[in-house]
Amino acid sequence: MNKVGIIGGLGPESTVEYYQSIIKKYQQRLGSQEVLPELVINSINMYQVFTFISNGNLDGLADYLTKAVNTVDTAGADFAIISANTPHIVFEKVQENTNIPLISIVEETYKQAESLDLNKMGLIGTKFTMEHDFFKQPFRDGNTEIIVPHEQEQQYIHEKIVAELENGIVNQETKQSYLEIIERMRKEDGIEGIILGCTELPMIIKEDDLDIPELNTTDIHINRTVDQILHS
Repeated sequence: MNKVGIIGGLGPESTVEYYQSIIKKYQQRLGSQEVLPELVINSINMYQVFTFISNGNLDGLADYLTKAVNTVDTAGADFAIISANTPHIVFEKVQENTNIPLISIVEETYKQAESLDLNKMGLIGTKFTMEHDFFKQPFRDGNTEIIVPHEQEQQYIHEKIVAELENGIVNQETKQSYLEIIERMRKEDGIEGIILGCTELPMIIKEDDLDIPELNTTDIHINRTVDQILHS
């Protein structure tokens, strides 16, 4: 069995989901509740990550995350994951400067979309994920079109993620507004599915809320992580 190092705190709510779901899925795979995976969590500062990106200091962000990965490496992790979408803006640079392999939430989500033969996807998440190309590029390279909400919608989605979801608050009014944005994208932009490109979004948007396929990046990432834990 491999030990996973989780770079958490990005935010705390999704870190809890990663921890609990990894354990649950691991036990389901092995058919026993009397087994537990070995893991180590390094909880860092989500707001520091946002500050680096807002200031355009991607080198500073890469250094910050590299140190975080090196910490779990020292603690005995065989591989690591960054339990959020936004920090993957510097994923390649972090991987280049760390000794243990990282599993990319972006790459794993693209593989899932490819397996479903979806050619036009909507993407919601933090403003950084929606504005920048790091999440969109693998899809474009694979001839999958990525559509993001209008600028005003992006601002609303981001503000509610930071003010509510990152603090564990699930507001039904916010949920309805999110669903209305997705429905508008389906009707006006012709999206075939939606990517929940923030690891807190599954707290508020459930699979049965939508009439189109939903790519839950948190669940996709966790499934791949359990695969790697069990890989020998």
